[in-house]
Amino acid sequence: MQEKIEKLKRLKLLFVEDETDLVEIITDTLQKLNANFLSAKNGQEALDIIEANDDIDIIVTDINMPVMNGLVMIKELRDRGNSIPIIIMSAHTETDYINKAKELGVDNYLLKPFDFIKFIDLITEMEIK
Repeated sequence: MQEKIEKLKRLKLLFVEDETDLVEIITDTLQKLNANFLSAKNGQEALDIIEANDDIDIIVTDINMPVMNGLVMIKELRDRGNSIPIIIMSAHTETDYINKAKELGVDNYLLKPFDFIKFIDLITEMEIK
């Protein structure tokens, strides 16, 4: 596990989530691991952060958020030619969401409730530039 945490530390992550409690848990855990990460409360805020940070290695996003949902944000990113790896974390298991995410080139899907061990395993197994 220590090797996976070291790999995680070398990445710059962007979490896009509007659920305050979950953001606090993720932030607290990532800070304890000395991870490099940013967070946004909705898709529009995430697009602004991505525009200002060209060194983001991976995006982890919720689907249902105010202002701009995760799928619209992903479509906007892909329309701009941005190929950052994306993981969707959501409580939605409907095939419509999953199929739409696959069409948009989403790399993986994590179901809520958020499992940090699964998350670290997933991130460290992905091929990230």
